[in-house]
Amino acid sequence: MTSLTSRTASELPGSADLLVNEVVGAPAGVGATARRARADAYDAWLARLLPDRPGVALLAVGGLGRRQCAPYADLDLVLVHAGVPGIDELAAALWYPIWDAGLRLDHSVRTVAEALSVAQDDVKVALGLLDARLVAGDPDLADTLAGSATDHWRRTAVRQLAPLRESTAARWQAHGELAHLLEGDLKEAAGGLRDVGILRAIATAGITDALRPAVHAAHLRLLDTRDALHQQVGRRVDRLLAQERDGVAALLGLRRTPSGADVGQPNAVPPQPAGTSPDQRSDPTSRAEDGDGDTLLRRVAGDARTISHALDDAFRAADRLRSGRRRGADGRPLRRPVARDVVEHDGELVLARTAIGARPDASLSLRVAAAAATTGLPIARATCEWLAAYCPPLPTPWPAEGRAALTTLLGAGAGMIPAWETCDRYGLIDGWLPEWTRLRSLPQHNPVHRFTLDRHLVQTAAEASRHTRDVDRPDLLLLGALLHDVGKGLPGDHSVVGAPIAAGIATRIGLPAAEATLIGTLVRLHLVLPEVATRRDLSDPVTIARVAESVGDVTTLDLLYALVRADAAATGPAAWSDWKGRLVAELVARVRTTLDTGDVPAPPAPDPALVAGPLPVVHLTGDRVAVAAADRRGLLATVAGCLALHRLEVLAADASTVDGRALVQCRVQPRYGLAPDPVALSADLRRAVRGDVSVTQRLRGRALAARGAGAQPRVVWHRDAATDAVLLELRAADAAGLLYRVTSALDVAGAQVRAARIATLGGDVVDAFYLVGGWPPEEERARLEAAVLAAV
Repeated sequence: MTSLTSRTASELPGSADLLVNEVVGAPAGVGATARRARADAYDAWLARLLPDRPGVALLAVGGLGRRQCAPYADLDLVLVHAGVPGIDELAAALWYPIWDAGLRLDHSVRTVAEALSVAQDDVKVALGLLDARLVAGDPDLADTLAGSATDHWRRTAVRQLAPLRESTAARWQAHGELAHLLEGDLKEAAGGLRDVGILRAIATAGITDALRPAVHAAHLRLLDTRDALHQQVGRRVDRLLAQERDGVAALLGLRRTPSGADVGQPNAVPPQPAGTSPDQRSDPTSRAEDGDGDTLLRRVAGDARTISHALDDAFRAADRLRSGRRRGADGRPLRRPVARDVVEHDGELVLARTAIGARPDASLSLRVAAAAATTGLPIARATCEWLAAYCPPLPTPWPAEGRAALTTLLGAGAGMIPAWETCDRYGLIDGWLPEWTRLRSLPQHNPVHRFTLDRHLVQTAAEASRHTRDVDRPDLLLLGALLHDVGKGLPGDHSVVGAPIAAGIATRIGLPAAEATLIGTLVRLHLVLPEVATRRDLSDPVTIARVAESVGDVTTLDLLYALVRADAAATGPAAWSDWKGRLVAELVARVRTTLDTGDVPAPPAPDPALVAGPLPVVHLTGDRVAVAAADRRGLLATVAGCLALHRLEVLAADASTVDGRALVQCRVQPRYGLAPDPVALSADLRRAVRGDVSVTQRLRGRALAARGAGAQPRVVWHRDAATDAVLLELRAADAAGLLYRVTSALDVAGAQVRAARIATLGGDVVDAFYLVGGWPPEEERARLEAAVLAAV
């Protein structure tokens, strides 16, 4: 409700995150029983605060109005009056004790006429009044407002749902889809608690049976999850972060099985009876590590899907009521053919009468999905149910028509995503790809990912459709994009594990053996280009030769390049950058030359400006820092430390010696988004490479102060990975100055670093250091490894 005044949490005399039982004596806990008990305690406490005055009523809306109070709920209250004098003083006497108790409050003071007037102009207020419930005061006044608000909504709902749908779409755009997010907002994301309120309003208007039993059960489980989240975090929060999932799962009684059995089904945890409190089902002494966060995430995803699909159906029903059925000259509803056996009817796709009357062919469901993806029209619920019940299973191998329909579906771009989701909701995808059951709603435990695995695969296929004109076999690109992570969730390297699975799916679909093998190759190699581009020296002939040998031909190279870009776009903003894109493009160009000519491209010549003129030379250009100085050991460490001093992250570094000059060239990016002062950076670099002690002391003190945390760092050696060096790979937590510390340690240990590549993966890094010379003996490797780990 719209407030007349507001106070922020910082202005409150007490904590804004007090448990309800600390204020009003209500119990904490999870579940419907605890929520009702909190509502009862609030009612009793608020009733004591309201003076006994005729013509005044205190109404609760929101969670308290629905008697669904979370442990750290805020209060939504409306003070309704019949024009009584002194209402402002009365309201202040009511609001201030609530604020003084440290509770969040959203409030308004209105007459019945004023409240109804606001509801006419603000659909959110109109929906809020549908939940209005008397807490204390004049019951007749409360009944008048509640009855009038409900009558007004029923008369105007069809018209008011249009702007509500627009605002809802904007909210979905901002918060994403709860069913597919790894860290979704339980309230605001699509399929969350806010959407249940809209469904309840649509049901109140009598437009459709929006609150079906499945929706009601999903709603209760989401409320339970939010209760547990509040209790786990100790404050009001709606976003289910990854680090809270196990603790929330433990509070809900979702435990890891001792055998580690797969709980991949979205409904692996059976729905609990309505009104059953999870705190009655679980051990109150449960620990977070006992909870199965993956099972929780899959349950939330299934419930969010149920709510999202119900709301889509409800909005379409409202659209049909508002616009009316389109009819032809004979008065019958119009039916427009859009594909074989598929027609448009009332803005939805349904089956042609001939398709229903005849025995359906096995590819019918795929053809309907392809039509939905290409036209952007939804598939009618009855049609999905009919297809799930009567469409026969696809044979092995698939018929050509089925393969063509799948390619059309995957190549439809953004239109593919809602069509695929609808088919998945009704079980059609499992009929096409039995492997999908394991992939559905599978969490990805990597901070760069924003989606669950199933949505990531679908999103990758949609992104791949942007690159179909860049490859010789767009159909193989689309299928490879859909299957590239099919090995995730199984033991071992998912690229290696997934390759035979993907090849088997391609064979079942009906691809020839050579093409099925190529699909397996795409899955096995889909990480090669970005990993090599960011972790290896692209000027080294060994790097290029090995990638060319793995890829084999230009057709496969082009498919991998398109797949890499689609995969990164579907992963999240942290998975790609302009710098990474340039490196991958450079690698692809060099490998292509090798595949075309058989010759490995020569390394690029050093910048002429660095090999001439007085020393030192410092060049700052965009994301490139180049330094030339008198040849000496430790120059790379000195430059790296100076860059860390100016809050620059080094992405790649190369060190070489030309005619007695030591050259260091680095690709950098600001650690906190703000570029340093180029004049100050240039001056510090010049002083540092000359050996200025003051700069050295500053960079040592500041760069060494920031160290990483988390899992133990690890060193991996790679033999024969370069023409003139061995490769030491450090896997550790990211930290400012890490490159400086490691290169300094290697320099003290007597190792010469000619190149370094830094790949950041969320909070971790994989840093590769090229150490000049041959393969060192075991004792030497152990000594260098110990020096590096001590520096981390």
